Amino acid sequence: MKFFIRTFSFLFFILSVFSLQAQKKSKGIHSSSKKEKGLIVHKFNPADTSSIVRFPKIDFKNINVISDYYKPAKLAEISRLKKNKQWDKFMKVLYDYVSNFGIGNFIYDIDKIWQLARVSESKGELDLAKDLYKIIIKHYRGDLQKALNHYDSIAYFDKVLYASIEDYYRLIEKRKQIDTLKPPKDILLDMGEGVNSPFDDYGLTISGLNDDIIFFTSSRNQDTSKIANDIKGAKENEDIYISKKDHDMDEWTPAIPFQHLNSKFNEGSPCMSRDGEKIVFARCSSPDGLGDCDLYITYKAVDSTWSEPENLGEEINSYAWDSHPAFSRGGDTLYFASSRRGGFGGSDIYYSVQDEKNRWGKAKNIGPIINTRDSEVSPFPHPKYNVLYFSSNGQLLNFGEFDIFKTFSEEGKWSEPYNVGPLVNGEGSEFYFTIDAESKWLFYAKSVEINNKNLDLQSFPLPMDAKPNNTIRFSGKIIEPTTGEVFKGVVTIIDLDHGDEVAPRKTFEDGSFEFDLIDKRNYLVIVEGDNFFKIEEMFFLDGDMELELKATNVSKVVTFKSIDFAKGSSKLEAKMENNLHLIIDFLISHEEFNLRITGHTDSDGDAGKNLALSQERAQVIKDYIISYGGLEGLRVEAIGMGNTAPIIETEITEEDKHKNRRVEFKLFRPGFE
Repeated sequence: MKFFIRTFSFLFFILSVFSLQAQKKSKGIHSSSKKEKGLIVHKFNPADTSSIVRFPKIDFKNINVISDYYKPAKLAEISRLKKNKQWDKFMKVLYDYVSNFGIGNFIYDIDKIWQLARVSESKGELDLAKDLYKIIIKHYRGDLQKALNHYDSIAYFDKVLYASIEDYYRLIEKRKQIDTLKPPKDILLDMGEGVNSPFDDYGLTISGLNDDIIFFTSSRNQDTSKIANDIKGAKENEDIYISKKDHDMDEWTPAIPFQHLNSKFNEGSPCMSRDGEKIVFARCSSPDGLGDCDLYITYKAVDSTWSEPENLGEEINSYAWDSHPAFSRGGDTLYFASSRRGGFGGSDIYYSVQDEKNRWGKAKNIGPIINTRDSEVSPFPHPKYNVLYFSSNGQLLNFGEFDIFKTFSEEGKWSEPYNVGPLVNGEGSEFYFTIDAESKWLFYAKSVEINNKNLDLQSFPLPMDAKPNNTIRFSGKIIEPTTGEVFKGVVTIIDLDHGDEVAPRKTFEDGSFEFDLIDKRNYLVIVEGDNFFKIEEMFFLDGDMELELKATNVSKVVTFKSIDFAKGSSKLEAKMENNLHLIIDFLISHEEFNLRITGHTDSDGDAGKNLALSQERAQVIKDYIISYGGLEGLRVEAIGMGNTAPIIETEITEEDKHKNRRVEFKLFRPGFE
């Protein structure tokens, strides 16, 4: 029995023998006697509406009260109002009806949510419409294209346009070449041979005064002999292991079995309370279990031994698969994953609250904002902030199979889950997300391959997008100040105070971008694109902030005020270097471009000497660019024009002469001029 989720089906509400292994459970569905009708496009004319009534986000208060909501009289009224095009009343009655939905309605009555989303959009209730379209996308079991089209049409600027992980590593390499900033922190760091094995290693919890003890699950203890394989296949066995951090060596010691909890059955997914006094874990196929895998609790004694594990009972466990426990920051709420009947999908996240007598209450479903028609597993409440992390394969944005998400608790309501980004999530699956108490390091199980092959435990500094307190909005726009032209590119943010990495993002079509950052810190924003020079600007974030970044178009001939040689001189000055580095950075990042440097003088003096001087100036700039950038000489061309190509034909004033004395830069793709 494994601690991931083995393939199962809800087609006829038949539960197979489940595994605790989350990634081996398929996308389950509930049975339905109704034939799928599809999402019918209803036309709502805004001209038919009159009053403006703001409708708040729906709480779905009946999720843990009733299985489904069905009122024939209300349905008849909704149908009549729709037929008569009384859209104001139609929306109000339909809103009230949908607000009473139980879990079953998300399977059989999703068309009601679709109608409410459509009329909300038509009436300009876009926030409500977006929330409803998200629910449809996460819960509808038919063709999602119509819902996706409507959602995309009103929520384009709500999306996070992450740059690819390949772009991220490319930017890192370029930064190493051209920036004096310290390199970014490493990501995807394996926890080492002391922790990981050739078998699956996952389900980690942290303990110790300095977060220097870990408990985790491993399938390394199994019979892989040829005889066992020939007769019945390798016998798998999951046990809980323990490892300690050797601070002198900066590595984890070789893991040993945690004998207090391990038995002849399968144990895994340990969760320790913050005070270190109790552990909840999963055990499979035990005679005292209610289902395939149940949750058990054990208490630490005065002599540091652990009590005999106790089954948490029917209030928490079911006749299905129950695993992945996690304590809330106060220790009075237990979150876990379960494949029990009556949920939204394959595996849902549930929670149980402890009463004043330390008794665990009946488990409740966390609701349709987090749970989907697919699977949600491995919840992790942050130890300090009201943030819940979990793994899912059913949210709006997934980089691979199962990704890590976070959601904020706001006035008792969970926010729309947010993918923690490509620095954490990849093409495979990520599970069992855990953070140390200081929110500096993350720990999780990751499969780098598709189909969840061989989970390993990894740990590295927590990136910005995974932080629990990056709640301040930093936005901006890339624009050419004189023409108003907007540019698209890739935006990178560097935390100058703490060095937290921020995954780069693409700009929207209008040149705008948005990031969620931590307040009261110094940052550097870097913007790169194919048709403008790299932009770098430092800023201090003090509350929500919007910044307009000025871009210089490289498709035009460019001059810089700083590149102004002394009379009769071709010596480079320090003031010129910043602008020359813009050229260097662009050439390093865009290997398909070449550069032409053209020197010009005014009409004073001998024409031959002016020609030679302009050539010297262009050449010294070329030499600097090639030397500092490590570029091939053939990519940079230096031309001296003397006074043969003036901007002002007849020089009258000193200002006229100054305008004619210049160095021009032209970036171009060979063969495309």
